[in-house]
Amino acid sequence: MTPSASGTAPDAQDIAVGPIDLTARVDEALAVQAQAFGLTPEEIAVRRHIVLRHLAHPGARALGAVHTATGALAGFVYGMPNDRSQWWSTVVEPYLRRAGQDAWLDDSFTITELHVLPAYQGRGIGTRLITGITDTAAEPRSILSAIDIESPARRLYRRLGYRDLARRVHFPSAASPYAVMGADLPLRR
Repeated sequence: MTPSASGTAPDAQDIAVGPIDLTARVDEALAVQAQAFGLTPEEIAVRRHIVLRHLAHPGARALGAVHTATGALAGFVYGMPNDRSQWWSTVVEPYLRRAGQDAWLDDSFTITELHVLPAYQGRGIGTRLITGITDTAAEPRSILSAIDIESPARRLYRRLGYRDLARRVHFPSAASPYAVMGADLPLRR
């Protein structure tokens, strides 16, 4: 979404957060991610297959931030109970083990993706998405990865109770290092 004709940013009060069928809306969600995260069309194509594979995992679920008037997606989050055999866990496990934090890979709910359109960022929508999905988790804690720079996303995660478990984590296809963060549930408000 872009600012309205009056020049003001869209109103976050016009956003409803709730469960969505992310499989049915995967292309729309990836368009949000592309804008929020700066993805190329090639990266989007690769991520489409990854998202669909993740959503087939037992316990995977998604929430969307949907504009009440148009039904357009302004943001989304999805995650699942962590499984040490999944690719993400196999990459981060050595970093967590070196930091003495690898137990976080057990009995945790992983936030796989969280993205909000730039026009809606800074309005509490990301908070509503992540707290909404983790509030329904059966696991006692949550883990995620974020680019290892000081950013609004990292500040949000810290405010909600996430702390760094491992830093300078290198994913094979990522240019920048990541931090793995964890928080006990429920998240702070």
